[in-house]
Amino acid sequence: MAQQHLDPTDPRSTHAGPAPTGDALAGYLRAQATEFLRALRLHRETGSGANGSEGSAEAARALRRSARRISAGLHTFQPLLDSDWCEAMRPELAWVSGTLAMEHAYTVRLDRLLTALHRLSGSTALPGQTAGAVAGGRAAAPAGTRADSAAGAPAGPAAGGRAATAASVPQRAAARDAGPRNPPAGAPERGNLTVGAAKAGALLDRQLTLARTRAHSTALQALGSSRFHAVADKVAVLASEVPLTRAAGSTDLRPLAAAAQDRLADAVTALPLITAGNPYNAAALVHGLSPDTVPHPQDAPWHQVRLLLRLHRYAREAISGPKGNAVVDLRLLSAGRALNRHRDASEAAAAAAQAARTPRIAPATAYALGVLHADQRHEVEAARFAFQQSWQKETVSTS
Repeated sequence: MAQQHLDPTDPRSTHAGPAPTGDALAGYLRAQATEFLRALRLHRETGSGANGSEGSAEAARALRRSARRISAGLHTFQPLLDSDWCEAMRPELAWVSGTLAMEHAYTVRLDRLLTALHRLSGSTALPGQTAGAVAGGRAAAPAGTRADSAAGAPAGPAAGGRAATAASVPQRAAARDAGPRNPPAGAPERGNLTVGAAKAGALLDRQLTLARTRAHSTALQALGSSRFHAVADKVAVLASEVPLTRAAGSTDLRPLAAAAQDRLADAVTALPLITAGNPYNAAALVHGLSPDTVPHPQDAPWHQVRLLLRLHRYAREAISGPKGNAVVDLRLLSAGRALNRHRDASEAAAAAAQAARTPRIAPATAYALGVLHADQRHEVEAARFAFQQSWQKETVSTS
């Protein structure tokens, strides 16, 4: 018997237990609302400094988690809930979750990019974080390039073209260059990247730290706004009273959860999994030389699958009862991690490309940012391959 038939939280399970109904959904939503209020109280108790304490950061993460789960429950099981209430609540919960997520996203993005620069340059210290390396980069840079320290507005296709041209450097060259600490004198590409990496790291550090600080301020303002207090009041009511329809008490949740699973399966079917099943196919680098500043259009379907996979996981949690202790499906967790990697790498590549459009940066800096952009697009491709492997394993093992 296939493993999924032994999992009572699978919407298509043949488990002989009682069918979960609207009462189970009400218990789940009440539990998540309670978690939201507990996290809010913790956030107020821990306070927040200029960059937020560890306790307040953890409270913000807990707020995001519970807000996402409440919103997902309203989306998947809306036929069992008051429709007007759901339509009014879901955008507000998405606003809360999105606003609180930005600071963490910028932190992770900066760490990812600096770590990649460190790996690609082969240096012993993270680029942009060592004053000596930055000073050395400034001394070695050509004259008239002091604008590298400014995080200015996009300069248009010209600067982006210089960085994007470097994006065609194969990843294997970057991996080869990351070898010995003291390369031979006849390795100009390595030296050029090392000089540019320090300035590129400093530029990214300034831009993303500024964005993170602004996101932190925005989050604090949001948590003190009347809009957020209205959301918190509604969540407090939800913790004691869930607006179920009259028929919800006798309605099986599994068909609605199965519909969420079908939407996920349909979205995955539309992905180019055959291409993603071949490593190093360079599909993620398509349009890499384009000066267009909009996100890669090919990434959007993968981001949508990530959201649908999350809805599917949360629907399984709701079926499992008030605590949401669904049986852990390692295949879904693996697929979800791959899609998170895809999202992070895609956004990091966009940040590198945006930095490369800073006016009047040195050619070495533009080159380093271009190599960094290509590296992150290769990470996008690797994440697609990892997802394809996880998903195909799930399809084969449960068929």
